[in-house]
Amino acid sequence: MLKTITKVGNSQGLIFDSALCELTGIKAGDQVNVTVHDGGAVVITPLRPVIAAADAAESAKDLIRRNADLFKRLA
Repeated sequence: MLKTITKVGNSQGLIFDSALCELTGIKAGDQVNVTVHDGGAVVITPLRPVIAAADAAESAKDLIRRNADLFKRLA
């Protein structure tokens, strides 16, 4: 996909049109990590929320508790 850097105020920007947003899953307000590699390659990586280990454990316990009967039938 060929894109053109556009002037935005005193800066330059890359416009993420709807097709690019759909392909990447990036939307307005999302945070991204920008990495510049040797030779000038720019990589934009979306930052996805990560659940803390304690929160994940609590969610798993809650899931098991709410579905205990189902898990017993499946065992």
